Amino acid sequence: MIKRILVFTLSIIGCFIIAFSAHNYLNTQTLSFALWHVYLFHAIAAFIVYVSVEIMAEKMPNQAGYAYLMLMFFKIGAFVLIFQESVFAKESLLKAESVALIVPLFLFLIIEAIGVARLLNSK
Repeated sequence: MIKRILVFTLSIIGCFIIAFSAHNYLNTQTLSFALWHVYLFHAIAAFIVYVSVEIMAEKMPNQAGYAYLMLMFFKIGAFVLIFQESVFAKESLLKAESVALIVPLFLFLIIEAIGVARLLNSK
């Protein structure tokens, strides 16, 4: 359990550093929000979701998949609440701002889904 969490944490940190650096380097426009806040939110949320599913899989392995789905809804709700003023207050987002929101979401979602799928397949 600890080894899987450590490997997942290192992959999240590595992905955060590489993806944020590349995205920040390639971004030429000024965004209405801090890009690193979005990346940091998704990295922390992916870690919390994975650890929660790992604990749930130890206690009740049959319910771990449902816990993952529930945590995904909580993650989206927390994102909307935290970034409500900086992201959702604008009438329309620029293309660069839309990409800056979608890329980290899908990047960490894919890493999280791979980690949870491996965990659930091993149980």
